[in-house]
Amino acid sequence: MIIDFHVHIGKQEHWHPWVNEHFKDLNPKLYEQFDDIMNPDGLEAYLKEQGVDFAVLLAENSPITTGIVSNEFVRDFCKKKDMFVPFASIDPKIHDHPGKRLKKLVEEDGFKGLKLYPSYQQYHPNDELVYPLYEEAQDLRIPVLIHTGSSVFKGSRMKFANPLFLDDVAVDFPDLNIIMAHSGRGLWYKEAYFISKRHENIYMEISGLPPKKLPSYFPKLEENADKVIFGSDWPGLSSIKANIEAIYDLPLKSSTVEKILGQNAMTLLGLK
Repeated sequence: MIIDFHVHIGKQEHWHPWVNEHFKDLNPKLYEQFDDIMNPDGLEAYLKEQGVDFAVLLAENSPITTGIVSNEFVRDFCKKKDMFVPFASIDPKIHDHPGKRLKKLVEEDGFKGLKLYPSYQQYHPNDELVYPLYEEAQDLRIPVLIHTGSSVFKGSRMKFANPLFLDDVAVDFPDLNIIMAHSGRGLWYKEAYFISKRHENIYMEISGLPPKKLPSYFPKLEENADKVIFGSDWPGLSSIKANIEAIYDLPLKSSTVEKILGQNAMTLLGLK
């Protein structure tokens, strides 16, 4: 079972020009057939060809940096496709009563998790304005995926993306499953690994990281095998399949590879 925990969907008009150019540079073949793939049937076929069994599809409310892929778009995209797992996007700086909004999205629209973009939406993830979202997510027993580390997009501010801010969140919400997208990419690998080992409820997600470099980024990765989750950050790479194969080639136990590629995510998402 292979689960991709980090897939972006949207139409080209949803993203700013620099985002489309970035995706195009990384994955030019995709843009030759963008409309054929970026629809429920097309993406389902594409992901299965890449070897993916389930995929977390992310809404994105980041007008400053990347654009807006609405919760409604993701909800409708995921309907009738069992392999798609929708994650909502809420900006706690601009939405009134964000906790109530999250509750509605989960209970009425079927969302299975929440994605937060602190460096795109520009707040510290341990700011009390975010706490109503954490409290509701904990009550709903859904995971929260939080961007950590670097980003190439205009307007992103990395000072908000240090994974150490999540130490406060883990302490204050011990029953909330927190997943660090990109595991502190670029600047904070040691910090991401340390707090994942420190807290039972913090997980490392490795999208956007070259699989071959994981042993150098995280020399003791094997010791944290139950807390590492595969993600691709598609369409920001040329081949999901190549990344999956690269993880199989790492000097890791087969049981560790299985946990990274699917088992850990299955547990977090409650999949069978």
